[in-house]
Amino acid sequence: MNDLRHAIAARSAMLGGLGDPADHGALLHLLRLLHETGRCDLPLGRLFEGHVDAIQIVLRYGTADQVARVVSAVAHGAAFGVWNADLTGEPLCLRDLRLHGGKSFASGAGLLSHALVGVDVPGGRQLLLLDLARTPPAIDRSVWQVAGMQRSDSHVVRWHDATIAPDDLIGAPGDYVREPWFSGGALRFAAVQAGGIAALLDHGTAHLVAVGRADDPHQASRLAELYRLAETAAGAVRTAAAGWFADDAARLPLVAAARVAVYAAGGRAIELAQQAVGVASLFDAHPLAAAITDLSMYLRQPAPDAQRMRVGAAVAGGLLNVRL
Repeated sequence: MNDLRHAIAARSAMLGGLGDPADHGALLHLLRLLHETGRCDLPLGRLFEGHVDAIQIVLRYGTADQVARVVSAVAHGAAFGVWNADLTGEPLCLRDLRLHGGKSFASGAGLLSHALVGVDVPGGRQLLLLDLARTPPAIDRSVWQVAGMQRSDSHVVRWHDATIAPDDLIGAPGDYVREPWFSGGALRFAAVQAGGIAALLDHGTAHLVAVGRADDPHQASRLAELYRLAETAAGAVRTAAAGWFADDAARLPLVAAARVAVYAAGGRAIELAQQAVGVASLFDAHPLAAAITDLSMYLRQPAPDAQRMRVGAAVAGGLLNVRL
């Protein structure tokens, strides 16, 4: 088994439950596991977050038989993911239970055992759960030539006249974008990203201690600022988690606020970590090099401006306020 797939399976055993968290404690447990995973290995964190997302979706919308199959597959080491970005000019479509077209940014292509994909049908986007051993795509690895997150294997995948079973359909058209799950799910990847920021603190600290420069006043100041940024990112995720069950109206603005805070903290933390470590951070062998490039790539989630607009509107409307 691929090392990353084995790591996904190992973390699945730590989840405590595969479905949507039922209370604040369960949600915080999940987010802490995602944060810890991103802190150790950001590409693994990206894949594990997609694995959790796919399983939660099936358990939320699937039939009893579909749920039972997914639970059994996870217990036997299966790795799941969500591939929803349509391939430009070749969007995935379904006709007479046959798949045609492709997906972009299919993280874990060649690694995952199952993928949840979306196709547009009358009534909205329909989800399909594909057993990739039974319905394997053609994988185009030529596009994913990037400096960061290479190990997430986010390739282009295509199917041509691939037959699926009626039971591969999950839920009803439109289920995928139902709120609060669609926007609220961003809190999971924000937790992974916050873990990536904490990793910059870890690697920067380890380097300065190893070279005997941690007590330099300028470097100590940088470490203090890195700590503040890592804590700010983690704190924003904790605040959103605390509000998820406490206030239905504020839950999505709080998730947006967490995304905004993590994005801002991540950009500044990258700059500070590079200043602290210097040219050594640009060498491939230094752990900070991968941590910086991976985080730089992963922070580029879509629509950051829209998140700021959502937060601003919530503040203006009285949904969000600052309290100690």
